[in-house]
Amino acid sequence: MTRFENGPGESPGFLLWHTTMRWQRSMAAALHPLGLTHVQFVLLASAWWMSAGAPPNQVRLAAQAGTDIKMTSEVIARLEAKGLVTREPDPADARAKIVTVTDAGAELAQRAIAVVEHADAEFFGRADTAAVVTVLRTLGDAEQMPAPGPRGS
Repeated sequence: MTRFENGPGESPGFLLWHTTMRWQRSMAAALHPLGLTHVQFVLLASAWWMSAGAPPNQVRLAAQAGTDIKMTSEVIARLEAKGLVTREPDPADARAKIVTVTDAGAELAQRAIAVVEHADAEFFGRADTAAVVTVLRTLGDAEQMPAPGPRGS
């Protein structure tokens, strides 16, 4: 049985699941022509964004993106194979590598950000964006979310 009298259509978790799946399909479709998966986009764009200061290492990049460190390393290796980033040992942490976005990666990141922002605007266009952001920050534990960086200003 369920505590929702009229079924799962009243369950916030079930609704969030369906909304997330629709949003992910929207992002995948928007990024496909650029040859990027959604996680590749998130890591490339985050690395580009963070590189306004010193290039990040994979550990900081994973924390910024909210991704698993091992998976981040695997995805960054794919981006490196595409010539979008380079990796070098981090002198401050022997277990990590510094991720540097190449010129081609920076150009693609900026194009992809515009594509994703357009897809987001279409997806969320019927909703009050400020209200959606407030709810997502509340549910996403805003204390754990990275602070805005140099390119976010």
